[in-house]
Amino acid sequence: MFTGIISAIGTISAVTQATGSQSDSDCRIRIHAPGFFADVATGASVACSGVCLTLVRGGADFGEFDVSGETLRCTAPAMWEQHATINLERALRVGDELGGHIVTGHVDGVGRVVSMAAENGSHQIVVAVEAALAPFIAAKGSVAVDGISLTVNAVEDVAEGAHFHLNIIPHSWAVTNLARLHTGAAVNIEIDTLARYLRRMQMVESAKCA
Repeated sequence: MFTGIISAIGTISAVTQATGSQSDSDCRIRIHAPGFFADVATGASVACSGVCLTLVRGGADFGEFDVSGETLRCTAPAMWEQHATINLERALRVGDELGGHIVTGHVDGVGRVVSMAAENGSHQIVVAVEAALAPFIAAKGSVAVDGISLTVNAVEDVAEGAHFHLNIIPHSWAVTNLARLHTGAAVNIEIDTLARYLRRMQMVESAKCA
């Protein structure tokens, strides 16, 4: 469990075949992040740009993770390339401050950046999501984009799904990897857990009334 508050930015320094894997699609990544992994135990969960992964080997300045072919298929492909920057967050501990919102590290889909613009020191970003995710995105609600807890400013329904607007303050821009985005870039999307359950309850109630 995570909160979407990024504590470090890492860089993928190596991508290799996963050790002992029976599938050619599985890989092992090494993330370079000075100081971040010093107190992260082997077997611990770490959110890597919104994807919950298990640390299989680490040192003071690096961590290694095995990534399954299914995870590669369901997430933004460019994030797994060598030299890609990764948002990092340790798992939430009991008693920690919940500064963002509840994030599970399970990516629901991949969005696309429609536009980006600097405005009064902040950055306005519009992201497109497919129809399956559109009902879960609401104005003033929460969404995790590449693992970052963000507030949705506005939502526009379109034929293919929805476009949602984000305002990125200078601090968030500085301490995450959002600056590497460009129009057309793919981003990992995790919908708000509360929205997920409300949608399911609505579907059940609708079925009962049918």
